[in-house]
Amino acid sequence: MQTGTTASPIPEAAQASAIRAAHVFRAYDPRLEPIAAKVFAGERLGFDEGMILYGSPDVLAVGWLANFVRERMHGDVTYFNVNRHINPTNVCVAACRLCAFGRKKGDSAGYTMALEEAWQTAASGYSEAVTEFHIVGGLHPDLPLEFFLDLVRGLKERFPKVHIKAFTMVEIAFLARRSKLTIEQTLQKLREAGVESMPGGGAEIFSARVRSIICDHKIDGEEWLETARLAHKMGFKSNATMLYGHIENDADRVDHLMKLRALQDDTGGFQTFIPLAFHPENTPLDHLPVTTGLTDIRQIAVSRLMLDNFPHIKAYWQMLTPKIAQIALRFGADDLDGTVIEEKIYHDAGATTPQGMTRKELCRLITEAGRVPVERDTLYHAVTRTEDSFVVAV
Repeated sequence: MQTGTTASPIPEAAQASAIRAAHVFRAYDPRLEPIAAKVFAGERLGFDEGMILYGSPDVLAVGWLANFVRERMHGDVTYFNVNRHINPTNVCVAACRLCAFGRKKGDSAGYTMALEEAWQTAASGYSEAVTEFHIVGGLHPDLPLEFFLDLVRGLKERFPKVHIKAFTMVEIAFLARRSKLTIEQTLQKLREAGVESMPGGGAEIFSARVRSIICDHKIDGEEWLETARLAHKMGFKSNATMLYGHIENDADRVDHLMKLRALQDDTGGFQTFIPLAFHPENTPLDHLPVTTGLTDIRQIAVSRLMLDNFPHIKAYWQMLTPKIAQIALRFGADDLDGTVIEEKIYHDAGATTPQGMTRKELCRLITEAGRVPVERDTLYHAVTRTEDSFVVAV
């Protein structure tokens, strides 16, 4: 989609639905009425409207609008996948105040998996016919690019059908600098090894003011966006995230969403946006309160309304809790992530959710929310599963 005032062409049936919705929509915050008119017409919302959505006391009306867009795009379908998280190391040169996962070299709580250990970790969660390995970790000062290439090659050799979604834009930029390669050269080596797409982590908040406080050891927001741009131009798909609920304000959040939207206009490479609620426990920011359920579902709703060119909005149950994620399916989200299995990063920050969930449990959450569960692969192709195998409908 090109930059403009219209989110996307509205089919005739959807236009009729929008007319009906306009007749039933009610808000006690009058500022939402002109926003609703633009939503029903498929027109793009601007910065000031994003600020109103964050500031409106009528969160149910905001959610109603987000749900309208969600149903216009996806009906009742809600996606999930069967995935396995692999975090090969928590040793990290950065010292981000938002992080409870990273450890300095030599720290007794630090770890780095040997390649065989990482491959075995992947195998230990393979009983449900995993379709995706999600790989992220720390910025290790000593591990060369070749270690990660070997890691991916070994996974592909052992699990050739499993999609490798690996390494954030932060990790890619770090590996490129350590290897004295360009971003493009690094991405090409990762592609040849077997990396097929990228997760969305490390984006945090693009605001330079906020970033200088919470993650000044990482690449800045513009570098994150440029790395994503280069990956997309090379044909990689990726996700995008935003970490909210720390020291950022509403203007920082809207700015973040609009920068992602502008890049998506240019490349079309983002698949899913994932709002991530900050967990302050065990971080240098542990004096901050945790986000409330109201904040969480509003963030999902605003994301769906502002990111008109993103196909999917994910309610990441590991951070939101399964109950809030379930409610989010009526506030704009159409994806719950997956079975995950042994998530480390947010649990180190105090998350009390289970470290994994079965397909049956995910389907129950979705069904009880009045939605239709659809298992997907990483690229959102439907997965048809039999007793011992699965088929991807391309």
